[in-house]
Amino acid sequence: MDFPVGSPAAPVTKEELGRATWTFLHTLAALYPENPTRQQKKDVKELMAILSRIYPCKDCADHFKEVLRANPVQAGSHYEFSQWLCHVHNVVNRSLGKLVFPCERVDARWGKLDCEQRACDLQGATNFWE
Repeated sequence: MDFPVGSPAAPVTKEELGRATWTFLHTLAALYPENPTRQQKKDVKELMAILSRIYPCKDCADHFKEVLRANPVQAGSHYEFSQWLCHVHNVVNRSLGKLVFPCERVDARWGKLDCEQRACDLQGATNFWE
């Protein structure tokens, strides 16, 4: 989206922010290791708690706090975390009157991050979780 020089950029809508946030979180879950360290589990849980406190949409943040209270973060493995996130996303979608996503298809939908020459492949020396 290009804006002429000197023209004000349109503010981000709540919907755009939500889509971007879910894209980030599902990509994070897609890259989450099958056997995470204690620190990785702690980091993911802390990230969700932080999002529920500082998310730019206050109503969304408050709702996410409630969702987290009812659905504590499950981060024991890639499968567990990606399924938990899909479930939580569906909880939010239901509350917004949106369709739910079949969680058995979450890996097919989000997969791994698409980078040139596998530059962000986490299975190598440049492990993002280290």
